[in-house]
Amino acid sequence: MSNWIEKYADLLVNYCLYLTEGQKVYLRTTSLAEPLVQAFYQEAVKKGALVDIELSFENQEEILQHYGSELQLKHTNKNSLELIKTCDAYLLIRAPFLPNKNLTTTKEKNELRVAANAEFQKIYFERLGNKSLKRSLCQFPTQFSANQAGMSLDEYTEFVKDACFLNTEDPASSWINIGSYQQKIVDHLNQVKHMSYVHPKFKIEFNVNGRTWINSDGKSNMPSGEVFTSPIEDSVEGEIYFDMPSFQLGRDVSGITLQVKSGEIISYHAEVGNEVLDEVFAIPGARRFGEVAIGTNMNIQRATKNILFDEKIGGTVHMAIGQSYLQCGGKNESAIHWDLITNMRNGGEIYADGKCIYKNGNFLI
Repeated sequence: MSNWIEKYADLLVNYCLYLTEGQKVYLRTTSLAEPLVQAFYQEAVKKGALVDIELSFENQEEILQHYGSELQLKHTNKNSLELIKTCDAYLLIRAPFLPNKNLTTTKEKNELRVAANAEFQKIYFERLGNKSLKRSLCQFPTQFSANQAGMSLDEYTEFVKDACFLNTEDPASSWINIGSYQQKIVDHLNQVKHMSYVHPKFKIEFNVNGRTWINSDGKSNMPSGEVFTSPIEDSVEGEIYFDMPSFQLGRDVSGITLQVKSGEIISYHAEVGNEVLDEVFAIPGARRFGEVAIGTNMNIQRATKNILFDEKIGGTVHMAIGQSYLQCGGKNESAIHWDLITNMRNGGEIYADGKCIYKNGNFLI
C-alpha cells in the first residue's frame, strides 16, 4: 500500500475503530480532509459499515460568531446530538482552516458556543464512560496546523506520518507493540494508591486508588502513546508548571503555573495568554482536574500547539483541567477538558507509593 492516505484510512477502519458489518459510524471533519474522508469511506463501506459524514466549510464557525444572535449562538445541532447518541463509532478528523481575521468574536460569544456544545460533550463522555462508543480522534495535515507547529506543510505532513507510524510497512503492528509495552506500565499503576510528579520547578501529588489507568494504544486517538487516569478529585495538592505551549479559545497560552489545594485550583498565572485562563476558569468544573497522564510516543519530540500530538510526547506528563474520564472512575463534570503538558526529561521524576518509578523521561519499572 504505497499511498499514505490509503494506509491511514486502513489503520483507522481496521485497527482504531475495528469496524464490522452493520456498525454505524459518525465522521466529523472539515472539507479540507476530503482525501482522507474519501479513502476512509471506501474502506468502511467495504467493511459493511453505515457511515454518516458531517463536513464543516471554511469560515463556518467564524461567520456564526461574528454575525450570530444569542439565539443562534446557543443553537445546538439536533442531528449531531442524535448521531452521537446512536452511532457505534465516532471519528473526528481534525483539519482546521486558516482563521479569518476579518470575522471577530468576543468572550461572551465564546461562552455561548461552549454552552451550546455542553450537551454533546456530556453524551460523548457518558458513552465513553459506559464503553458503548468506539471513538478515534486523528489529524489531517493543513496549512493552519503546519503554521502552528512552525513547519512547512510538507514538513508537517511527514511529522504526522511519523507520529502515527504511517512510514512503517505495517502501522498496526507498530501500535500493537506499543500497546504491549504500555500494558506493563498500566498493570503496575493500577496497583498504586498515591502518586507525585516532582521536578526542580514544582511538586504536585494526588491519589489514584480505585481509579483505572488506561492504555492508550491508538484505539482512541491516532496518534497515541500515553497512559492516563482521572485522579481522586479532592486529593490533588501542590503546584505545577506547564512549560509546553498550548492553544485554547483560539489563542496562544504558555508558561502556566497552577497552585492547587484540596483538589481546587486556587491561583493561576500564564506568562502568555493569562486572559484565556480567566475565561477558562469561569467555566463550571474547570478548577478541578479530570486527568493525569504520561506521554510515551518517542516519535513525537517537539510541541506543535496541537494537544492530540503534544500530550503524547515521549518524556512528558500532562494534567487536564475540567471533565473527568468516567471510564477511569472520574467524577468531575465540566464543558471543558484541557490538557496541559510539561517536560520531565530535564530532572523530572514520578513517585508511586513513595517509590521512584520514572526519571528524566524514562520509566524505571
